Amino acid sequence: MQLYKNMAIEHGPISDRPYQMSIEALVAKYQTDLEGGLTSNEVKRRRNLYGLNLLKKQKNRSRLSIFLDQFADPMIYILLAASVAAVIFEEWLEAGAIAVVILITCSIGFLMEVQAIKSMEALRTLFRTQTRAIRDGKSIKIPSEELVPGDLIVLEEGDVVPADARIVHNQRLGVKEDILTGESGQVDKTCQVQLDELEICDQRNMLFSGTIISRGTGRAIVTATGSETAIGQVEELSREATSTKTPLDKKLILLNRHLINICLGLVIIVFGVGVLRGKDLYLMIETSIALAVAAIPEGLPIVATVALARGMLKLAKKNVIIKKMEAVQTLGEMGIILTDKTGTLTENKMVIHDIFLRNLSLKNWTPDKSDLLKHHPDFERLILTAILCNSYNLEREHGDPLEKALFRLAKETDIDTISLKKQFSLVEELPFDSNIRMMMTLHKREKEMVVSAKGAAEEIISKCHFPADEYSSNYWHTIADRMAAGGLRTLAFASKKLNSAALDLDSVSDLEFIGLIGFLDAPRADVKSVIDAYHQSGIRVIMVTGDHPNTAKKVAEDIGLFEQVKDPATAVISGKDLPALDKLDPSLENNILQKVIFARVLPVQKLQIVDFFQRNNYIVGMTGDGVNDAPALKKSDVGIAMGIRGTEAAKDVADIILKDDRFASIQSAIYQGRTIFENIRKFVVYLMSSNFAEIAVVAFASFSDLPQPLLPLQILFLNMVTDVFPALALSMTVVDGNILNRPPRPADEPIMTKYHWKATAIYGFSIAIWVTAINIYGSFFLRLDPVMVNNMAFYTLVLSQLFNLFNLPEAGLSPLVNELSKNIWIWVAISLSIFTIMFAQQIPTFAVALTLVDLAMEHYLIILLFSFSSFIFAQLLKNTLRI
Repeated sequence: MQLYKNMAIEHGPISDRPYQMSIEALVAKYQTDLEGGLTSNEVKRRRNLYGLNLLKKQKNRSRLSIFLDQFADPMIYILLAASVAAVIFEEWLEAGAIAVVILITCSIGFLMEVQAIKSMEALRTLFRTQTRAIRDGKSIKIPSEELVPGDLIVLEEGDVVPADARIVHNQRLGVKEDILTGESGQVDKTCQVQLDELEICDQRNMLFSGTIISRGTGRAIVTATGSETAIGQVEELSREATSTKTPLDKKLILLNRHLINICLGLVIIVFGVGVLRGKDLYLMIETSIALAVAAIPEGLPIVATVALARGMLKLAKKNVIIKKMEAVQTLGEMGIILTDKTGTLTENKMVIHDIFLRNLSLKNWTPDKSDLLKHHPDFERLILTAILCNSYNLEREHGDPLEKALFRLAKETDIDTISLKKQFSLVEELPFDSNIRMMMTLHKREKEMVVSAKGAAEEIISKCHFPADEYSSNYWHTIADRMAAGGLRTLAFASKKLNSAALDLDSVSDLEFIGLIGFLDAPRADVKSVIDAYHQSGIRVIMVTGDHPNTAKKVAEDIGLFEQVKDPATAVISGKDLPALDKLDPSLENNILQKVIFARVLPVQKLQIVDFFQRNNYIVGMTGDGVNDAPALKKSDVGIAMGIRGTEAAKDVADIILKDDRFASIQSAIYQGRTIFENIRKFVVYLMSSNFAEIAVVAFASFSDLPQPLLPLQILFLNMVTDVFPALALSMTVVDGNILNRPPRPADEPIMTKYHWKATAIYGFSIAIWVTAINIYGSFFLRLDPVMVNNMAFYTLVLSQLFNLFNLPEAGLSPLVNELSKNIWIWVAISLSIFTIMFAQQIPTFAVALTLVDLAMEHYLIILLFSFSSFIFAQLLKNTLRI
């Protein structure tokens, strides 16, 4: 779909596009009337033809669907297979225990997603908007959804435009279109025909659904409703965009694939060798089930789910709603943030940035510079003109954002605007018009008549005279051009005292030029420090906006976006200059990868930019709030929408919602994401090394004449109970804040790197040696019966796995003084694990199920000695091999 080039105007040949048609031709095409609108009968006919003025809504997922989706996980598939195998061989306890694990894991994921949906629903504004239309010659209020093409609608300041429409009457009409185009500031509208082929942001005689009337009044003929509107076509693009699997999903799938291969390989080898050696077939089947159970870390899904859920809940307290748990961890891997400008990096509020008067230039205006301004001879005339030539309604707080900023300037310079306006009475006003690009007022104070004018610099300057001893018109043109090039919206001011009480635009000339004021949508106060923090974290921040390149560049300079760029001039590209990224010549790829600002981009281009960086192996985060951002939010690895200003379209497809709209909130989420991944790694190494030890001792016993050191239910008990407590405790480890100063991990780096597999093998090998050793010692030296030997091996494995926790800190750190030993939950988990084993031994039902018997005190001392030896041996190997 070619989007925005011809958006919402696909009505036939180019001459039939509403913005290119005369009002007469428009009325004829839509068979309406400029005075009376449509008739009621015609409205009914068209509603049957076009339907209601509603966007297609994505079907809400049912609670059952959400619950069933939790089972779509390879690890769950493995557990289900193990449970089915246990049922086939009538190992009912094993089957039931595995089923409980599956149910717990899926229930946690289900509850967290449902909670996120409830938070989303709380953010929605559930009301029906009304609009004023003229039908049967009468002005009536109707629900916006009842509009049809051809309806004549009446709009005024503060209204939300209910459908796409062509303006037929315009009284100073100004519109905020950033929700659709991404362009900050107000767009001045006109009734004039536009003959060129234009993009949405340049169609000055059109109104688009969802935008807001910020000034003036007008009438318009509806040209498109529902899904045929500009917003409707962007939402269609959102539906077509495909969301990608999260990096954690991909890495867990890869890990699970390795586990499946290991599981199948071990089962086949051990079963085959045992049968060839003439061992009992049922015993080998039981051993194979034991190996399958040992190879699968049953506690991993529970621990991973709890770790993500915990991060999700912690972020909720910081105004960050996580719709999908895996998105928490994805933030930790994010290498690029593609961010909208308006309202995300900026306040979405126009403020005064520069003031130029004769012999005075105030850049980066702040109230503490007011003394410099107040002592200037032209200050009084500037403020007087700014307040008199101003239609902003202070009581209703409605009007042009630039005019509001002028009142703010007066307040910052201690001017009582109410008293000032009371001194003057309005005689006549020529409102701002996009054709003349200026506004004029005539006021009277006693016998004095004052003309005040403000508007585009070139128009105001053309109405002024410049004495030879003052700055020339060329000087002021140069200043105005420089301000515009710097991304500022510029207004010029002039005034004159008159003798006449009539104001005629054509006759007014020889105004006295006062000066220029430049406005900017100011950056948020905390954004610069946040950008610096992201850069220190190795995360690139790239601005993707529908706004003008100069405006985007100015904001980027103010927030430090260019600090890591050698040549800022080459770091900006406009949408019209952006090549097709899906067919990009490889020689141009690096050039595009170095861009920091993508300006004047269309929604389809935002989508292509996300895909481009993903194809270049980046984990891409995308922030946005408008309908125009929705397709890219859905496509990105982690979509981040604004909770206050965000449209429903943006919030529906996003993974994360910032309730306070603060860009800085993402930083907390990144820390949480990186912490979660580091802790996931720790407990995966812990669980895998424990399981490796279980596999090794069972496999060795099956190849020898040693008694079976571990029974299937004992292994399941270890994996589900005693292993889970420490793993959960690991997920609660507080990681050093320096983690934010590290670069993000490569997108293709697995959970288990070669280093982690090596560490897993060493820790597992150390445990297996000493569990096998106590098996041999109990069988051949103490000559105990097989059940007692089994119990000694089982208890040794339990304690060895608990000691194994202190193997996990990185090389160079003390095994006893580190972030893990400072985690109180580790000690709680160790205590719980030991208590659980003691409890199981003392309760007859559990003791029988687990085949546990009483041992002598000397046996327990031997168990402790062998267990601690596994830890010492692991530390020796770790330091020798520098793991």
